[in-house]
Amino acid sequence: MIEAAIILPVLLLLTFAVFDFAAVFYVYLALENGVSLAARYGVTGNQMPDPSNPANTLSRDDSIKTAMRVATPTLTLDDGAFTFSHIPSGGAGWVAGSGGPGEIEKVSVTYTWNIMTPLIRPFFPGGQFTVRVESAMKDESRFN
Repeated sequence: MIEAAIILPVLLLLTFAVFDFAAVFYVYLALENGVSLAARYGVTGNQMPDPSNPANTLSRDDSIKTAMRVATPTLTLDDGAFTFSHIPSGGAGWVAGSGGPGEIEKVSVTYTWNIMTPLIRPFFPGGQFTVRVESAMKDESRFN
């Protein structure tokens, strides 16, 4: 009984820690895949129809955000999680905005995951793990 009382809390801590780190790894992989697909959609210059009014189209940025949300259906991404930047043709540095034809576009997404295991939470600032992913691609020279 005494051995079980000593070992059981350690085993439970390890089990929940494995689940926490697996969840963080899942979030990272989902975001990496999603931002890659969103950037790939963005470089085409296509715009999605507005879900609330299919006769209208979403803006380019909103279309890229929607592509990201479709690629990561298990995560809730608010508009503040997205950052768009681009390198203008002949430019040397990143400029805010999604860019245009022939420019290099970068989509960045920042997501915060709350650590669930109480004994592991103090090891992370605020009990949260922040994941930042980005993907950069060159826009097609001519949008559709």
